[in-house]
Amino acid sequence: MPIDAVAGLDREHLRQLLAETIDADVTDVQDDTDFVQALGVDSLMALEVVVVLERTYGIKFAETEMREVRTLDSAHEVVRRKLMERS
Repeated sequence: MPIDAVAGLDREHLRQLLAETIDADVTDVQDDTDFVQALGVDSLMALEVVVVLERTYGIKFAETEMREVRTLDSAHEVVRRKLMERS
């Protein structure tokens, strides 16, 4: 994926995508809101988040990276890093 795709990683689109996936109001998905502790995301729903991110952005998460995705900030960082690895 070209580097301009990384630059085009839209935080607000990611916020909306995550909110839809975890069935939360978009206003509840703040930059540092912990999905598990604050929004009650269980392990099955966390896996669904990873699957949606992989499909949407054409990336693949390692098992250790899956555990990193607990906030919008961490999801954005992991996706950005994975997109840069592909460029």
